[in-house]
Amino acid sequence: MKNDKTVERLGRVGGFVLDLDGTLVLGDRALKSLRPLPGAVEFIEYLVGNRRPFLIMTNGTVHTPAELTASLRRSGFPLSDVVVETPSSVAAQYFLRRGIRRVMVIGGEGVYGPIRDAGIEVLPPTGREAADAVFVGWCRDCTVENIEAAVHAVESGATLYTASMSAHFATAQGRVLGTSRIICAGITSITGRRPKVLGKPSLEVLRGATRRLGVAARDIAVVGDDPSLEMRMAHRGGALGIWVGTGLSAEHADLPADQRAHLVLPGIADLLGLMSGAA
Repeated sequence: MKNDKTVERLGRVGGFVLDLDGTLVLGDRALKSLRPLPGAVEFIEYLVGNRRPFLIMTNGTVHTPAELTASLRRSGFPLSDVVVETPSSVAAQYFLRRGIRRVMVIGGEGVYGPIRDAGIEVLPPTGREAADAVFVGWCRDCTVENIEAAVHAVESGATLYTASMSAHFATAQGRVLGTSRIICAGITSITGRRPKVLGKPSLEVLRGATRRLGVAARDIAVVGDDPSLEMRMAHRGGALGIWVGTGLSAEHADLPADQRAHLVLPGIADLLGLMSGAA
């Protein structure tokens, strides 16, 4: 689905925010390997070669941005710098700007690493320590003790944040449940406090991208496979939303207006074709 005005707007785009899983790659269910999707490496080569600024934004928090960048390089992507952001790296900057200095974190190194590296005190989700905030990310081995500690912190005044409230994400073996939503459901059911999302579709992600890319939101193209994340974020921020059908599927005619893409394409290879004049 495309029209001349949308293609014309694509030509004026000054920067790209690219989803990872289901858009550029598909990983395995254990999230240990990444397989580039058709045209993905070539698309990044095109952006690098033409000096088009871009940022890869995943809602995943299993790995740190540096680890993901290194993994993408091993998979053939020509990345010279760390160009990956995760909800944890977004959260770290968000906490710094708001003077949040003690954060209880549920999740592993990929969740707490960027927060710790920003100089913020990271508290384990055990016991009854006081915290300014609770941040929930990927954690398949979360325990009742962890949830109890988070509940106590929230009831004592900590604000509840999460990397994502997505039900699923795309892998090579199909959809996988997002653990942070499950964990937050337990905390919310007891405390009544709803979490603030710091990953997609939060505008915190798009605001961070504008600062990093040096491009206004209206001149950014957000590319992804999940209408409830990337397309919703694009609409909220006035960016161009481009949906690719290589991850989570969706019938666009049945979607709410704020989740419909401006441009619907089978895959990232088709976007490369439009931009390079091959299609």
